[in-house]
Amino acid sequence: LLFPVSNLCGKCRPRDTDLLQPSLNFLYWSLHQTTPCSQQRAVAVLLSNVSLLELLQKVLECTWLQSPPSEAAYLSPEDALLCSGWLLVASLLLYQHRYNAEIHQTISLDLTEVLNAVIFRKKKPILLLVSIMQFLRAVLQQNFSSSLLVIIGQNTAQGATQPQPSSLQDAALHPLALQQVFSLVVSLQNLLVHKDLLLSQALVACLETLVEYLYVKNQDVALHVASQPWHRFLLFTLLNGGQKSFLQPEVLRLMTLFLRYQSSNIISQKEISQILQEASEANLAELPEATSRALHLFLCQV
Repeated sequence: LLFPVSNLCGKCRPRDTDLLQPSLNFLYWSLHQTTPCSQQRAVAVLLSNVSLLELLQKVLECTWLQSPPSEAAYLSPEDALLCSGWLLVASLLLYQHRYNAEIHQTISLDLTEVLNAVIFRKKKPILLLVSIMQFLRAVLQQNFSSSLLVIIGQNTAQGATQPQPSSLQDAALHPLALQQVFSLVVSLQNLLVHKDLLLSQALVACLETLVEYLYVKNQDVALHVASQPWHRFLLFTLLNGGQKSFLQPEVLRLMTLFLRYQSSNIISQKEISQILQEASEANLAELPEATSRALHLFLCQV
């Protein structure tokens, strides 16, 4: 089925939402819900379809070309298609790297536009933000080196007017700029305050990957980002005062992140003791899977 469905997608236009939406979803789940052997073949089939990849690029570009979203709470057909497009491309990036699959057509994206879609979110639906962050996490994990993706619009402007230290840091973080990093971190923090479960999981995962990327590129910048005082206020905001409030997956993962980068001004021995106390009193067998996994990582980090 991958052959006819992917060929059908390649003949569509981005505005053919009724046809593209279920088709892209089918391709996405075909990649994820299959055996590793079949998964490798599925990746090869999709990456060999030049028309499909060209269509996906056009779909993604609609993210910043479409008119400003309305106040409606529901997901419009256009936004739903964008979600499917971002998730599928993120998966293709991941699996192309895993299997070193052959590339027949690249996807070109403006990094500044991608970042601005998160930083200046303009009432974008939560699911669309989650989808874009899945993509952003995939490119960060690969250090922007994927052979499937061509990053355009890399930051070269303003270089002459910035102080020399900032220019050196920008060069180390390339293709990201230091100001883009700070803006992205602030945006992720602000979105975390919404306490939406799906959004929180994507935000924390994106923040983890971003700091890992920064640590490889420039340790000083990574440690500076991880030790921002605002993180401590964010933790207090996430802790709603309820029982076992420390045993929330996103809180545990944030605590683990701050421990990993030794942000002692964010998480103290007192908070660590509180988490250990709550964990000792909890019925571990009844904890949700996400909480158990996050607690395991936290304890390993401690």
